Amino acid sequence: MSQIADLKGYVSYALDCTRFRMVRDEADVENEELVFAPEMAHQIFGESESIFGYRDLKIEIMASAGPLDLYFDISYTKKVEELQTEGLKADDVEKSLAEMVENGSYYTNLDEFKRIHASKTAEFRPQGTKVDEFTYPLNGQGTGTRTFEVYVASAENAEYMKFHTRLEMFSFWYIDGFSRVEIDPLWLFFTVYERYEADNNNESASNDSANVRYATVGYVSVYQYYSYPKNVRPRVSQILILPPFQKLGIATRLIKHTTYEYFRKMENVTDITYEEPIEAIQHIRSVIDAKRCKELSAFAPDKLLAGFSKDMLHQARETYLINPKQCRVVYEILRLGVTDTDNVEQYRAYRIEVKKRLNMNYSRHRRDLARAKKRGMDVTVAMCGLPNVSERIESLNAEYKEVENIYGQVLQKLLAEG
Repeated sequence: MSQIADLKGYVSYALDCTRFRMVRDEADVENEELVFAPEMAHQIFGESESIFGYRDLKIEIMASAGPLDLYFDISYTKKVEELQTEGLKADDVEKSLAEMVENGSYYTNLDEFKRIHASKTAEFRPQGTKVDEFTYPLNGQGTGTRTFEVYVASAENAEYMKFHTRLEMFSFWYIDGFSRVEIDPLWLFFTVYERYEADNNNESASNDSANVRYATVGYVSVYQYYSYPKNVRPRVSQILILPPFQKLGIATRLIKHTTYEYFRKMENVTDITYEEPIEAIQHIRSVIDAKRCKELSAFAPDKLLAGFSKDMLHQARETYLINPKQCRVVYEILRLGVTDTDNVEQYRAYRIEVKKRLNMNYSRHRRDLARAKKRGMDVTVAMCGLPNVSERIESLNAEYKEVENIYGQVLQKLLAEG
């Protein structure tokens, strides 16, 4: 028992012992103010996000801000192999980190990393075609600005894809369920960079190209699915904004303007869809789409109260490339905004409308099972797995309350933005 108790001191929680740093100049290697933490580690170290075999484990991951050359430093005070244990080996931390990086392109010698950083940073330039540029006021004071540029590149761009594999390393730590994209010409990547001057990282770059530097901010990946008969339906797959650049409105800009304007100009785009967006991205998307649709005639208050219509679907898609599923969400948000919740009948009608949509999959599943039973199939086990009527009503009420709360947050944001 005492030996087992001793081994507990050799278990580290990956999120506590891992630190990141983006390096613009050599002094940043020692700058503690630049350190940021990962959000998840289960895709690297397993569901428990724990690492066995080390006491006082520290994992330092540095990346040159522009080209993202990587440096891994793994340190500890004692390793489990140093004890006389039978069959117990420490987890191979470097191997786990290396599996995230294509072709083993990382450094473990700090001096070598500094040399590579110094030789590449000044010459690094974004790959692809520039499609957007915007600024952000520093500290809301308006006395200085940070300048950001967005470039689009396809998976056919070999030079970009070499860079992208390094950028994807961060996705394992910040995008749940992440997997690398396959090389396919239908993939597009909208990558954001901050443009700055070498002498002052906080000021936008001047026209002196010798002093211009770029720091990588994040990316949006989009797959262009086929849409009958000869169109495409872009699907936003992943959105990653690195922590040092979060809360600057960059994700909102990419959704509201960059990707939308890029595809709006194409004549063969049916609509834009999203691949299971996380809650934060869906919230941004809903605010943007609701604000746009609020001005369309099909979404006038009297028409909202009359119910969901084909005119809403048509105008949302034709004007703003909003797909049917998102259009329905926008309708429910805007209808809540014009519903008098103190009017018993009006509020009840709204709740029924939303609950019908929430219950759609459940109802369809029951119908499918009923049809299968009529055809002579044994569906006993499947039917037993379904909740009874009272359980389903309770679950549906809880789902509805959650949806209304989310919709209320969107409406508050719309009100605040005017």
